Amino acid sequence: MKLVLGGYAQGKLDYVLQKYGREACQIYDGEIPEHTEEQGKTVVMNHFHNWVKERMKNGGCPEKEIQLFLNRCQDCVVISDEIGNGIVPMEAFEREYRERTGRILVELAKQAEEVERVICGIGQRIK
Repeated sequence: MKLVLGGYAQGKLDYVLQKYGREACQIYDGEIPEHTEEQGKTVVMNHFHNWVKERMKNGGCPEKEIQLFLNRCQDCVVISDEIGNGIVPMEAFEREYRERTGRILVELAKQAEEVERVICGIGQRIK
């Protein structure tokens, strides 16, 4: 698994598509695919942070669910915004969402074969 992080609108998806080739990628936006339909394509999970938020809102356990997904799809790219910077939200749910997403990303970074941070469309390998 590869993890790509960066701020909002920093060109993370475009960076991944350029790196792996648009035609070689199967993109899922804010969702974990049930099945990977096309063999040989790199599964790209874009907007991972949005998926975490939706799972939390619907009573899911994103920590366990992402691990189950990675057990069956180890050759994928997870793209997430960095959401832990800036002003701390007043709403309890928003604080918990940011905290849990950050902790999940720490675990994903530990497991990842490669971690890159994208700023202004330029990737910097940090692992």
